[in-house]
Amino acid sequence: MKILEGKVAIITGSSRGIGRVVAEQLADLGAKVVINYSSNRQKADEVVAGILKKGRKAVALHADLSKLSDVKELFTKTIEAFGKVDILINNAGLMITKPLSDVTEDDFDKQFAVNVKGTFFACQQALQHMENNGRIVNFSTSVAGQMFPTYSVYAGTKGAVEQFTRQLAKEFGSKQITINAVAPGPVNTELFKLGKTEQQIDAMKKMNAFGRIGEPEDIANVIEFLVSDKSQWVTGQTLRVNGGFI
Repeated sequence: MKILEGKVAIITGSSRGIGRVVAEQLADLGAKVVINYSSNRQKADEVVAGILKKGRKAVALHADLSKLSDVKELFTKTIEAFGKVDILINNAGLMITKPLSDVTEDDFDKQFAVNVKGTFFACQQALQHMENNGRIVNFSTSVAGQMFPTYSVYAGTKGAVEQFTRQLAKEFGSKQITINAVAPGPVNTELFKLGKTEQQIDAMKKMNAFGRIGEPEDIANVIEFLVSDKSQWVTGQTLRVNGGFI
């Protein structure tokens, strides 16, 4: 029997990048997975098709996580499709990097709406709808432990996520639900590479112990542990998954 057989997992922002790999890995472990997307239905359908081809179960559900009504609907439709929710992976996020002098009110509001508001209210819905012994994994960033120009607002949103993760642990503990965060370092995704030169990427490779940037599988493997029964005694924590980046 696969370790997640019978479990239902929502992975937000899972039509590409780390979220896609996490969704595929959880499906391989036996979970029924919800592929959440905000704009690219075609990519989400491709992920679902690949999972179905392996004989596993998946659906694609749209939700703009900056809207509470959409967050609520995501959980309602998941329960309609699969009957329950056991696992929530709050992977969806928005990153806009600019010098402080260039940050607009719209830049600020957009990032906080998705990264902070979306994660917070998804956790709220999880507390209401999730089965006992559930698992929640939020996404932070290892940049929060560095001093990088242009990342101030993005890192600020993830600092809020880390505090949610810690402060909510006892509220979820009453249902034996664990809530943790992962904080990846640089990872080989389209989002990470966007707007970066090869020189910038090479410089980041040299900042960790292994001389490379991470792969989505490096993050997914840690999440596999956090959603398994083996992680029952780990909650309220942020794990820096970065190869020694900080």
